[in-house]
Amino acid sequence: MPITVGELLEMPHLRLRLHSGAGALNRPVSWTHTTDLPEPWRWVAGGELLMTNGMPIPRSASGQEEFVRQLVEHGVAALAIGEKMYAPPLTKRLTRTSDELGFPVLWIAYPMPFVAISRTVAEATLLEQSQRLIRTERIYQALQRISLQNSGLKTLTSALSREIDCDVRVCDRATGFDWYPGVAPLPEGIRGAVAEHRGRLRAGVIAVRLGGDRRALLVDVPTHPDAVLVALPEPTEQPDALLLQHAATVCALALSQARLTIEYDRRTGAELLLQILDAQLAPAVAQRQLEELGLRLEGAVCVAARNDDDPDLLSSVHLSLWRSAVSHVTVHRGGTSLTVLPDDAAVQVLVQALGQGGQAGVSDLIVRSDRMVDAAREATWSLEIAKEQGTLLLRYADAIPLLGPRNPAEARALVDRVLRPVLDLPSEQANELLMTLRVFLENGRSWQRAAEALHVHRQTVLYRVRRVEQLTGRQVANTGDLAALWLALKAL
Repeated sequence: MPITVGELLEMPHLRLRLHSGAGALNRPVSWTHTTDLPEPWRWVAGGELLMTNGMPIPRSASGQEEFVRQLVEHGVAALAIGEKMYAPPLTKRLTRTSDELGFPVLWIAYPMPFVAISRTVAEATLLEQSQRLIRTERIYQALQRISLQNSGLKTLTSALSREIDCDVRVCDRATGFDWYPGVAPLPEGIRGAVAEHRGRLRAGVIAVRLGGDRRALLVDVPTHPDAVLVALPEPTEQPDALLLQHAATVCALALSQARLTIEYDRRTGAELLLQILDAQLAPAVAQRQLEELGLRLEGAVCVAARNDDDPDLLSSVHLSLWRSAVSHVTVHRGGTSLTVLPDDAAVQVLVQALGQGGQAGVSDLIVRSDRMVDAAREATWSLEIAKEQGTLLLRYADAIPLLGPRNPAEARALVDRVLRPVLDLPSEQANELLMTLRVFLENGRSWQRAAEALHVHRQTVLYRVRRVEQLTGRQVANTGDLAALWLALKAL
């Protein structure tokens, strides 16, 4: 157990004398801290006997009252002031505040060296410091174990939670979600508090109030500005700030290892995707390797994405996909990323990761590996149309140029997407249906005038147009479908 303020006062060789705060002599002293800096509460972790030559103490009564209140708020155990040094006269307001808040203020007799008091406290807390050292060692051993077992950050934070006696997470600073996949997310209110990152800073730890007596303790993770260590202690518990700093350091090392693995997987996936797009792999081999990565092409799509406002967000999309446990392969080409994703839910994760200013185009279902090149072309074309229209997300099935196709590649893409089911019929049937549709549209969608122009019965025109609608899934009575059919006919 740490020594108390009262026990220090009872040691005659320390020559300490009580000034005020007699009702709180049972306050424990975990350590000592000596300072002559202004606002000394910024440099404490809690539980210290703060020793000073008096220079930080304000001269005004209101300033001295606020001085005591700040020390109490930041968890200082007691204030000890060296006599006959630089302290201004202590005011009645300081004395009254000290008594009201239960905060001992002591005098250190001149010329008692401060270090003698520090040694006494250190000797009294030797067992506690030894236990802290053991726990610190176990924190670093936890990192060694995950390095050997390759069991990941989840195992590390579980070990840290045991050592610090509370739930410990590593979260994304911007969203409050866990930095790594496979973990139940924190409640929305806690995530919001973590993302705001506002609270009282003490010894490198930000205390954020969560409502009631609950609080979250946030510690920056060194070298990883996008991550923050989050500790969620019980209301009656006060985790050791130094142990939290050690835990954040260990998490930084673990995150560095994780990033290396993620980057290796990204490069491996990019090389595979480039080989497929460049037709360097047999379709069966390509499909097998994609399935080994968790990508079954029956429901997969290709997504082309950009973010001209913030290109850095685009380069980190693969990290967001990893955090959400989404299987993928992605490659970057000239400011655009091409990513193969397993389903529509994964598309939503990617779009969210693109952030403000991002845009994406989505292909039809890939289905087979020999359709990968076509899917990449569909996604890229859809992205170009999305940029024209100022749309965040555009699917190939809905991508129609505002002014029609601008080049042969776009014309072919539009014809394939809208009219391919008709063109796949025997050529005589396809030509008959498309001719009827064109004449019908050129005659203002008049069944009678179209029949006269084609020299057929009105019912024949009706049948052929309905057949086109059935094959293409588009209705001439729908304005959007009508525009698509007309543009596709002109492109053809």
